[in-house]
Amino acid sequence: MAPDMAPEAGSRPSGLRNGPIFLDYNATTPVDPRVIAAALPYLTEHFGNPSSTHYYGHTPRQAIRQARREVADLLGAQTDEIVFTAGGSDSDTLAIRGAALANRDANRDRGDHVITQATEHPAVLEACRSLQSDGFRVTILPVDHHGQVDPADLEQAITGDTTLVSIMLANAETGTLQPISRLARIAHAHGALFHTDAAQAAGKIPIDMTELGVDLLTVVGHKMYAPKGVGALYVRAGTRLQPTIHGGGQEQGLRAGTENVALIAAFGAASRIAADSLPQSAHQLLELRDRLHRQLTELLPDRVSLNGHPEHRLPGTLNVSISNTRGADVLAAAPGIAAATGSACHEGTDEPSPVLTAMGQPPDHALAALRLSFGRWTTASEVDQAAQLIADGVAHLASRSQPQSPRLRHVQGTLGRCADDF
Repeated sequence: MAPDMAPEAGSRPSGLRNGPIFLDYNATTPVDPRVIAAALPYLTEHFGNPSSTHYYGHTPRQAIRQARREVADLLGAQTDEIVFTAGGSDSDTLAIRGAALANRDANRDRGDHVITQATEHPAVLEACRSLQSDGFRVTILPVDHHGQVDPADLEQAITGDTTLVSIMLANAETGTLQPISRLARIAHAHGALFHTDAAQAAGKIPIDMTELGVDLLTVVGHKMYAPKGVGALYVRAGTRLQPTIHGGGQEQGLRAGTENVALIAAFGAASRIAADSLPQSAHQLLELRDRLHRQLTELLPDRVSLNGHPEHRLPGTLNVSISNTRGADVLAAAPGIAAATGSACHEGTDEPSPVLTAMGQPPDHALAALRLSFGRWTTASEVDQAAQLIADGVAHLASRSQPQSPRLRHVQGTLGRCADDF
């Protein structure tokens, strides 16, 4: 392997140095300089195809083997249970379509029913819906006002024909955690497989596959300080999947194509760094999250309400609605921070968040939401500045909405005519 050239752990990515305060880590994370260092040798010196049996394929093949072990260690899994993919949507599709089609083919007398829930990522919802053209029935479970699935609802919906249940571990907008272990036990009691999308959870909270009890689990590189375009699917030993990409048999025959060694090496390094820093990093994120929530509540009394579960949620995700505002307007009035009103998949739309709507929130409340997410380089000073910037933005919007005096309207009208004259 290439020598360890990793920068110090405290190195701040250059992309964060001159821009606004970054509070959108749930959308993507800056690539850790140590991760970049792990990838570079496979873009320069070690260029060989990992499937080659000669000298040039040896080191790339070893790099993939090491990365597979590092991802497995993060999840408490076995090395041969990790399949590398091109990212979260790729992993979700392989899990959902791969499991549903393989198990229906193996069990001709059952297996045409899949279950998911209303606040899933579009990658899961659309993969499930795509199965309808293959003759599957899809049930979408509701969530409560915290965004959690009631295990009793799954118990009621599942049948002898259910082949797969897919419910995310943590929601990207609210951070709400689902009771995955309980839900997986229900699925298994009825002979169904269980998949969870852990894109937002992996590297942020401890994950142990034995405790979760799932058959399939999605992890994503760019949510944990690796580059975009790489992910993995945990596949419990013995779980049948139909390949989504056919070809040369790479990745246990489940996803053909020459592996992107540099990105896989980066993903492995990111997994190792995340595993080494847990649970301390989770505690630090929780403190930052609660610090910002507390300050917003003090600066905007009686106007800030939490979206998501008050306890069972990610440590680095804060979703709040500020009454009598629109989240997009608040962010526009506070250009000193980079945050979101919801999932990056839904940004840019003028519709209420589908996640908050599914939680029963009225449109005005959902449109008032801000998603503020923290990460490895967020500081307490930045949190304090962000709270003030948001409060100032809200005050600015309020001042613009105040009725103007007749004299002020006259002055503004005069200025407008002068501008036209020029």
